[in-house]
Amino acid sequence: MHPIRRRTASPALASVAVALAVGGCAAPAEPDPVRTSSAPPPSPSAACPASGVRIQPGPVEAAMGLRAMGVTLTNCGERPYSLNGYPDLQVLDEQREPLDVEVLEGTDPITSGLGDRGPHPVTLEPGESARTVLAWRNTVTDPTTVAVNGPYLRVTPTKGGPSEVIAPDGGLDVGNTGRLGTTAWDKEQDVSGP
Repeated sequence: MHPIRRRTASPALASVAVALAVGGCAAPAEPDPVRTSSAPPPSPSAACPASGVRIQPGPVEAAMGLRAMGVTLTNCGERPYSLNGYPDLQVLDEQREPLDVEVLEGTDPITSGLGDRGPHPVTLEPGESARTVLAWRNTVTDPTTVAVNGPYLRVTPTKGGPSEVIAPDGGLDVGNTGRLGTTAWDKEQDVSGP
């Protein structure tokens, strides 16, 4: 059995630590005027698609094979925008071709607790947002079936309306379950979760 030796910091190491701590308390350097100037932000109307809404994916929340992701729709137009119910969704491959994924209205067949209120009218004034939450399982139960990972998602906010293709970070890795659930659109302040 070997005796336990205590290690102590060397005086040189202690001096460096003190110097760094004291140096961190110094006043910040003057900002570089060339780097601090910024261009004016783009006007909202210039960045707004012709549909009058902008659709953006949120981060994918992943745990033990269960995935959830919020999708935010913002009214960037100049008139109210109405929603009622579930978005039409299509998971797409690298060439933006549809993959064989069943889209469910509601998330209960995938998981409970996402708070789907079901279809109800939602009117967004300019600048307001709504969200839907998508849920899926990255489960591979059949080794003979190829697992699906769609890098793109086509979102059609209202039945028969214009769609937008978004690229969720990491894609939609639905395994070979082939199912994706979605909640109905809800105003942003009424939504909690991913």
